[in-house]
Amino acid sequence: MGHLGELTQVVPFELVDRALASAGGLQHRIRRLPSRVVRLVALVACGTSTLLDAAFGTDATGELTHAGDLVATAGRTGTPRPGMLLLGDRNFSATAFVGTVASTSADFLIRAKTHSTAFKLPVLRRLPDGTFLSRVGEVTVRVIEAHITLAPAGGTDEHPATQGTYRLVTSLLDPDEASATGLVRLYHERWEIETGYCELKSTILGGGVLRGRHPAAVAQETWALLVAYQVLRTAMSDAVLHRPDIDPDRAAFTIALNTARDQVIRATGIIAHTRVDLVGRIGAAILDGLLPARRDRTRPRVRKRAISSKYRAVGRDIDHRTHRTTIQIEHNPLPSRPDG
Repeated sequence: MGHLGELTQVVPFELVDRALASAGGLQHRIRRLPSRVVRLVALVACGTSTLLDAAFGTDATGELTHAGDLVATAGRTGTPRPGMLLLGDRNFSATAFVGTVASTSADFLIRAKTHSTAFKLPVLRRLPDGTFLSRVGEVTVRVIEAHITLAPAGGTDEHPATQGTYRLVTSLLDPDEASATGLVRLYHERWEIETGYCELKSTILGGGVLRGRHPAAVAQETWALLVAYQVLRTAMSDAVLHRPDIDPDRAAFTIALNTARDQVIRATGIIAHTRVDLVGRIGAAILDGLLPARRDRTRPRVRKRAISSKYRAVGRDIDHRTHRTTIQIEHNPLPSRPDG
């Protein structure tokens, strides 16, 4: 899960100009404006990156609320459901949300916060692999801590290694069923959804904004955007469905989008025959232009598009390029009780 924030033209520009002209400082003027941000929370399948469900609204509603709505509709949409493992970042490490997910009988793997708002995780039982059982609200969870090191590929010293500690909570309580190291590696797949958001905001929209001038039009355009994304992702999944030797990550979204646009603009071969072809022209283009096998990469994270000097983008003097890296995971077992 994750969130998407995008500027949208909810009100006519003349109303924006009028509000800016009648207000004082920049921060005050911006606060006076009507909401122009769509916050979207999506549930996306790992691997194929196909869309399972989505909820959105203005930025007046937090992503935890939207995520709770997604989970609450499980009985109607079928997601999440038993047999599914839900991955979530630190923003979803909330007691109420964990309880809501657990009520669907779906499993979860969520990164826990470690600062003042972190879960209180008492050690209820130590497990043989060094993890331990605890409780989040009324839900029994297994707690995994791991130390992760990102080192430059090839052993060069050009870029220093970075380190961090992750704490994960999961409903998979049996170490024999799901190893700690395996779950930590699996959590890395959560970043697939960030690629999906990039495809929505940058590839399909081209970095632009939604065109709707009122809430109903914005909602209609957002659903259309999601439908277009899902159609393309379905075509990409169909293309590699009969090729188990191809990792779905190697299918290029840009190729699928450009091929689909050509089909619409040129209308070539649309009604040439009625035979069902799961690959089709989009799939053929994808298979002809497969991406290289995915490599582990790293890139410093910075704030962007800040609107005040207080929150100005940080890290201006650091290298913002993407570099190949190796990932080392060391499971941090819970220390043994002292003797006596």
